Amino acid sequence: MNEDITYFGVININYNERTIGSVDVWRSAKTKQLYCEEKQLGIEALSDTVGMPEIKPEQKWAVAVSKTQKGKDKWKLVKLPENGTIKFETIDEKILDLPVENYTIKDNNHWSFLVEDNINKAVEI
Repeated sequence: MNEDITYFGVININYNERTIGSVDVWRSAKTKQLYCEEKQLGIEALSDTVGMPEIKPEQKWAVAVSKTQKGKDKWKLVKLPENGTIKFETIDEKILDLPVENYTIKDNNHWSFLVEDNINKAVEI
């Protein structure tokens, strides 16, 4: 990657009016592509992806939120396709296929919001 990537902003993830994590957002000065990293407060382990994770041109960064899980397990940074499905792992290690329409999770127990629409905001989940 030979681009000029700079810090662009943050999204604070709040639960019961308390910040429980954040998404750091960087942007390429040349292509305007976003790069994101999930930060869970109180968790010091490295995430699965270190550095600037790549995203396919047909995907968008989003936060998937579970209505049934609590605390840090309630949300995850994901790459959403415009339409199709994504895999979401629950705390009890079940892998769910969540339907996605127009870059939005369409499921009774989950919802999502796009990173690009919420930079430098706090989102209550």
